[in-house]
Amino acid sequence: MPVLNHRKSAAVAVIACAAVIIGSTQAFAEYGHGGSSNGSGSNASGDSDGKGNLTATAGAVVFDRSKNGSGDSSGPVTSSSGDWTPPACYYAPKYTPDELQKYLEPIWNAESTGSQWDQEQRDKYVNGGEAKDFNKAKTGKGYWWDSYVTPGREGDPGALKCTKGIFWVDTGDAPPADVPEAITPEMLAQLAYAEIRVPSTKVDLAPAGTTKVNLPTWAWLDTAKFKPVSVTASVPLLNVSATTTAEPVALKIEPGTADAQTYPASGVCEITGDRIGEAYAKGKAGETPPCGVKYLRSSGDGSYKLRATITWKIHWTGTGVPDARNLPDGTFGADQDVVVQEIQSINR
Repeated sequence: MPVLNHRKSAAVAVIACAAVIIGSTQAFAEYGHGGSSNGSGSNASGDSDGKGNLTATAGAVVFDRSKNGSGDSSGPVTSSSGDWTPPACYYAPKYTPDELQKYLEPIWNAESTGSQWDQEQRDKYVNGGEAKDFNKAKTGKGYWWDSYVTPGREGDPGALKCTKGIFWVDTGDAPPADVPEAITPEMLAQLAYAEIRVPSTKVDLAPAGTTKVNLPTWAWLDTAKFKPVSVTASVPLLNVSATTTAEPVALKIEPGTADAQTYPASGVCEITGDRIGEAYAKGKAGETPPCGVKYLRSSGDGSYKLRATITWKIHWTGTGVPDARNLPDGTFGADQDVVVQEIQSINR
């Protein structure tokens, strides 16, 4: 095939990918995952289980977010492992024989990809090069696989890694060994990682809101508000799934100024039982808080932005993987204003 046509076909495949996801949802209708958009992505659709729990699809992958964090202040975790991210593209079932025919024939008829490429495609899918009549004789016995771009990652360079053309996989067979981006339970776990939402972090402080220079401020967090959350990703057509779970493990305090001392010195407060840190109580004024901060300079007419960040331990299980396996820890935090007044000592 000439280089020009090869590039053109690759471009068509990438550009058309998002549009094809919409058409491919028909293939999953029998599994009950159709429905209207839930706002989770440009090509996502959702359905309810009748209890208010929403699932959503993005191409071949179905996400069950019913055990995820919720609320206006919730948000996605950020990987604490460098620039690690879930896959930007992957291969999974996309077409039945009839659906592939409905997708390709309009492209060929438009004559926008070059007569040579169009003929090679007809030879491949119609005239017996790789399949005769789009493999209609195998209807119900497998699917044509193609690439998907993870919603929200369309401009990511990683989305261009999936360059292999459409290929057939019989039901029960593994995809070709030369397709490392073919969907697996581990990849599903990584995709579910991106869908995790955890609650925002606002710690209790004593004194609350306004504190004093050189006065230890106690910080604590009731972890009952931060229970584990999880998202399950699955490919119904392959009967594979993975559940990714996030559990809070530590709180990091960043005072918002270099003129401060944290307790402990690292600023990282570990979870003990069901609590991070210790609530201040009368009579503890002379004690060092197990978790907190001491400001060494007044905030003047403004305030310091104290940032509280929860670290979430993230692990997954899935089809053929009953024991939990780790993914990079995730973090999510929030800022809160702390006013520091210029008073050297105070009785309380």
